[in-house]
Amino acid sequence: MIRSMTGYGRSELQEKNKDIVVEIKSVNHRYADFSIHVSRYYSFLEDRVREYLQNYISRGKVDVYFSIDSYEDDDKIVFLNEGLAASYIKALYQLRDTFCLQDDITVSSVARYNEIFKVERKEEDQEELWGLIKKALDVAIEDFLAMRAREGMRLAEDLVERGKYITTVLDEIELRSPQVVNEYRERIELRVKELLKNVPIDENRILTEVAIFADKISIAEEIVRLKSHLAELREILNSDQPVGRKLDFLVQEMNREINTIGSKANDLYISKRVVEVKAEIEKLREQIQNIE
Repeated sequence: MIRSMTGYGRSELQEKNKDIVVEIKSVNHRYADFSIHVSRYYSFLEDRVREYLQNYISRGKVDVYFSIDSYEDDDKIVFLNEGLAASYIKALYQLRDTFCLQDDITVSSVARYNEIFKVERKEEDQEELWGLIKKALDVAIEDFLAMRAREGMRLAEDLVERGKYITTVLDEIELRSPQVVNEYRERIELRVKELLKNVPIDENRILTEVAIFADKISIAEEIVRLKSHLAELREILNSDQPVGRKLDFLVQEMNREINTIGSKANDLYISKRVVEVKAEIEKLREQIQNIE
C-alpha cells in the first residue's frame, strides 16, 4: 500500500509526573527532512528522535513538536549568588549609614533582589525520559502513518483510473495507425493518376513509397513500451515499499514515449489523442509528487 507524503499524527502521555504531547506534520519534499521542535532544555532529544523517525519515514518535510511539562514539586533547584548578595547587603548598610535611615535590613528585604538567586532544573534522567518520549512518539507515528496510508489509497485509486484511461486512448491510436498508411497510399495513387493520366502506374514504386512512409510513422514500439509502463505503474502501486522516486522516473519515461508518438504522428486524429494522453500523464506526475 503506497503512502502519501502528507500526514498528521498526535498523542498525549501522562506518566511519571510528566505530561508529554507529540504532534507530527508532514508535507511534500524530495527527500526526508526532519525538523524537531523542542525546548532548549530538552535539545538532547533531537538527534534520537530524528534517528528514530528514519525507521518509519523515508520522504517528506516532517515537523515534530514536543510539549513536555513536569508536575514534580522538587524538579527545580535554587542557588544563591553569595557574592552578589553580599554586595547588595553592603550597599544597603552604606545607604543606612550615609542617610541615617532606620535599620530594617532583613532576609526578606534582601530577597526582593531576584538577581541574587539562580533557579535551575534538576538534571533529567535522560534514558527514563527517552522511554516516555518513545512511548508517546510511537502512538503519534501510528496515527501519522495511518493518515498517510489513507491518503495514499486515494492517490492510488486516482492513478489507476488515469492509467486505464490512457490505455483506452492508446488502443484507439493503435487502431487508427494502419488507417493512416492506407489513406496515404490512396492519396499517392490518386495524385499519380492525376499527373500521369493514361500512363500505366508503377505499383512497385508506390508500394515502396508507402513502405517508407509506414516505417517512418510507425508507433507500434512506442505504444508497446508505453503500455508496459502503465502495467508497471499498476504493479508498483501494490508495493509495500516507498515508491515515489520510482514512479517519478516511470512518468518521465511515459512522457518520452508519448512525445515520440506525437512527433511521428502524421495524422490530426492521433495528434489530438496524443495531447489528451500528455495531459493525463501530467496529472499523473502531479499526483506522484505527493507519494512517499
